Order: sequence, then structure tokens, then C-alpha cells
Amino acid sequence: MDILIYLLIGSVSGFVAGLFGIGGGLVIIPCLYVAFRYFGIPYEVIMHLAVGTAMASIIVSSLSSALAQHKKKAILWNLVSYLVPTMMIGSLLGAWIADMLPSHYMQLLIGLFACWTAYKMFVGAKANSQNQDEKPQISVLQHRIVGGLIGMASSIFGIAGGSIIVPYLNRCGIVMQNAVATSSACGVPIALMGAIGYLWFGSRQNIDVAHTIGYIHVYAFLGISIASFITAKLGVKIAHAISAARLKKYFAIELLLVGLYFTYQFGKAWFVA
Repeated sequence: MDILIYLLIGSVSGFVAGLFGIGGGLVIIPCLYVAFRYFGIPYEVIMHLAVGTAMASIIVSSLSSALAQHKKKAILWNLVSYLVPTMMIGSLLGAWIADMLPSHYMQLLIGLFACWTAYKMFVGAKANSQNQDEKPQISVLQHRIVGGLIGMASSIFGIAGGSIIVPYLNRCGIVMQNAVATSSACGVPIALMGAIGYLWFGSRQNIDVAHTIGYIHVYAFLGISIASFITAKLGVKIAHAISAARLKKYFAIELLLVGLYFTYQFGKAWFVA
């Protein structure tokens, strides 16, 4: 029964990963949160396991999305080379920070982040795509600094960075389809380093949960990874058939729902405490 749930989560998250250029973490995490609570996993580690498992699963979905985007020649590899080195360092640092955070504070951070990103993306969807020709001058050093911050935030929030990378690249004058494609390529190393961090720091904790290695649930990782690798390619195809403005609005709605859900869960945990 549990493997079927993980396969379903992977199918949805993989499609979202391909469609929005994200790793699907903002779909995986709330779904795993609900599933883990149903399976009776202790609340104290439930968010850490959800985020850690999401980061591990994102490696596969991001890789599938990146390969599909590469075939379409939509990835801006020069930008990837600027961003990725510091993204990897930041991602490992983010896992260390998350290890020290209580579960309910992780819910609040993820919820507020998702709501903020939804607002920024929805407002950005109203912008005229023709203005993309006016590209601001961004130095390599600025890309490196932003890359480190994105990597750290991504690991804490359990995402491949697409929720931050896509808006950032938009502000740099990159059209939505190329921003989504480039984000998918950046997501692989971010997720890899984040997963290593959650595995390492989790292994140092006394987690009494079956089928786990550190903060990664093995069965959930396998089910989500298998399904997401298949459905991510479908998401990529649809992404290239939708207008940039509409794609941003869909992205914003998905993020807002996730943000409101986790903010609500934090509120419940706070008042109960």
C-alpha cells in the first residue's frame, strides 16, 4: 500500500518538475508529510524525513527534466557553470542548518517561502515578455554569490532551487522557457549535495524509523524516483507548448496552495504546544 502512495507522489511531482523546471520538492514534501503522519512516523523527525527524502528524489526528477530540456537545446549552460559551484556548497550548508531546526519551524519557513514565491511569480506573470530584450548586466561574481544563497535556501526548503532560480533568471532577462530549462540543470547538483547532507547529518541522530538512512526514507525515495523520472518528460513537453505568462500563473497557484497548507500546519502545532 505504501509503495503505491509513493509512486503516485512521484508521478505528480515528476510532472510538476518538468512543467515548472523545479525538482518537485514543493509537491513531494507536503505529500510525504501527510503520508508519514498516516504511517505513524514521529512528529519530531517527520519534516526532516520529508525534506531529506524529497532532496534525494529530486536528483532523479531533475535529471530527467534536464535531459529532456537539453534535447530541446533550451539550457543556458554558461549560466549553469557560473551558478553551480557555489550552489553545491550552499546546499550542503543548508542541510546542516535544517538539521538544527525543529520540525514546526521548518513548516513555517517552507510555507512562508512558498507563499512569497507565489506572489512574486504571479506579479511577474503580468510583465510583458518583450521586455526580456533589456537584460541587466550581471557579473560572474554576482552569479556566484546568488548561487550560494540559492543552494542554501534550496536545501532548507527541500527544493531543487527552481522556485528561486526561475524568478532570478527572469530578473536577469532570461525568457521563461530558458529559465525553466536552466533551472532544471542546476537542480541536479543542488539536490545531490542536499541529499548527501541530509543523509550525513541524519545518520548522526537517533532516528527510530524503519527503512531510513539518515533523513532519507528508502522506500519513499525509490517509489518517487521511479515514477517521477517517467512523468517529468511529459511535463517538459507541455511546458514548451504553454505561453510564458500562463506558465508563471500556474506555477504561482501551485506554490500558494503549498504555502498556505504548511503555514496552517505550523499554526496548529503552535497552538497545540
